[in-house]
Amino acid sequence: MTKILVVEHEANAGIGLVGERIRAAGIEMDVVGPEAGRDIPLTADGYAGVVVLGGTPGPTDDTDAAWLPQVRALIADSLATSTPFLGICLGAQLLAVVAGGVVAGVRKGAEIGLSELSLTANASEDPLLHDLPTELQAMQWHSLEVHELPAGSTSLCSSTRCPNQAFRVGESAWGLQFHLEALAATAEEWARQDSEDLHEAGLTPEQVIEPMRQSETELRQIWSTVADRWVEIVRVAAPSGTAQQVLTS
Repeated sequence: MTKILVVEHEANAGIGLVGERIRAAGIEMDVVGPEAGRDIPLTADGYAGVVVLGGTPGPTDDTDAAWLPQVRALIADSLATSTPFLGICLGAQLLAVVAGGVVAGVRKGAEIGLSELSLTANASEDPLLHDLPTELQAMQWHSLEVHELPAGSTSLCSSTRCPNQAFRVGESAWGLQFHLEALAATAEEWARQDSEDLHEAGLTPEQVIEPMRQSETELRQIWSTVADRWVEIVRVAAPSGTAQQVLTS
């Protein structure tokens, strides 16, 4: 069966909605990472796609997160082999660093909670983001951002605080700074656990949680569409034998 490799940096930053859509497509996931108790492979060999999720460290905080060199090696291999890749938040920052971009602190202050996003003109022809409303919303929780996109990459989405909210490297690797996988339950968990971040941002838990609750239906619809499109790219890219298994499962 087709398999997708999921790198989970922290147990409370799981794959959420994206995982729902992967399972709905009949595709198996292998979740690896320090709290999952499974080593992170250095290559994407044996996998039809790779997802790298968000987490607390920065993309080069190797002292605090000793597994990050392995993740960067995995991403480099995914790029070299054109294995479909999806990086979310920290995963997007890691993609940017591996591909030659620059990541540093958010220039206009940490971005937390439901945020407005604007698609760029390039998104109209992007395999994941085409034919979506040009103005969208998604969950944010980050204090770092991609300051410089990798050379040759395609800018796809921005916000008022973060100009590089989504980008594509080559034809099959996407970095999304926002959390398409997160719905209201995730917002509630993070808001209760990361109260110091909220305090520094001048926010209360309810200011983060309630907008996510009110927008749950729309968020689920939009980001399920995007996740399904990425899963279809994985399915098509898989060897013909495994792709047939997915189609008939």
